[in-house]
Amino acid sequence: MSGMEENEGGTDKVKRFMFLNRKAPYGTIYALESLEVVLIGAAFDQNVSMVFVDDGVYQLKKGQQTKDIGQKNFSPTYRALEDYDIEKLYVEQESLEARGLTADDLLVPVEVLPSAALGALMEEQDVVLSF
Repeated sequence: MSGMEENEGGTDKVKRFMFLNRKAPYGTIYALESLEVVLIGAAFDQNVSMVFVDDGVYQLKKGQQTKDIGQKNFSPTYRALEDYDIEKLYVEQESLEARGLTADDLLVPVEVLPSAALGALMEEQDVVLSF
């Protein structure tokens, strides 16, 4: 995953990668896989952002308890994203509201945007990967 493309002048251009997270944090591998790919992208100095929609908003919910389901709680890793210069975290307003959540219920600071604004933001990306 080089993520670089060459401009006419021969210099490399950083690509904008957006990772769209739609799944609940546990029960599938999607949430953890997305988080791992995001960290890899950041390690290669790419412009990385994450979006949480639908049940994906639960990935950021405070107070996750996974002992009873026998899975490791990886939610604290979201707090480390800032250390990797991943600071563009977006949550769809409608998804939060439909689940009775607010930005205060989330582990990390996010920008809450309505669906239309997120769609416009997605249009600006070079690559959008959905998990």
